[in-house]
Amino acid sequence: MSTDTESPPPSPSILNWTLGFLLVGLAWGLTTPFIRRAAVNFHPSPHASLDRIDTRTKTGWVKYKVVKAVFTVLDLLRSPGYAVPLVINLTGSVWFFLLIGKAELSLTVPITNSLAFLFTVLGEWWAEGKVISRDTWIGMAFVLGGIALCVQSKNT
Repeated sequence: MSTDTESPPPSPSILNWTLGFLLVGLAWGLTTPFIRRAAVNFHPSPHASLDRIDTRTKTGWVKYKVVKAVFTVLDLLRSPGYAVPLVINLTGSVWFFLLIGKAELSLTVPITNSLAFLFTVLGEWWAEGKVISRDTWIGMAFVLGGIALCVQSKNT
């Protein structure tokens, strides 16, 4: 029997929110440079069935483009260097949708997107060996300061 005096379920701790935001930012940002590197280094394999399509007609040309796109996507997904970061990135999207169902939207979106930017910079350093300039470090500090201001404004 339900009564009106039941208390709502307890809200997750700040540690859980922080961990959730960090995981989404990590999954989105850190994987992006690895996905990019795999896409840049990708060379589609030849498919004999493409050679049998007559591209002289408009229908044949469209069929060729569609079949080629399907083969390219399948080849990319078979590549672990592309598929693994992509799956992690998409997992971050699932976590994000779980977060926006529970956390405040005006905090979740800017925090996760800002953290994704920060982790993308770190991912470029890791995956591609890019040097992080002084100006980028300053910008990253401003982003962290902005996140802190957003959180602070919601706590007051």
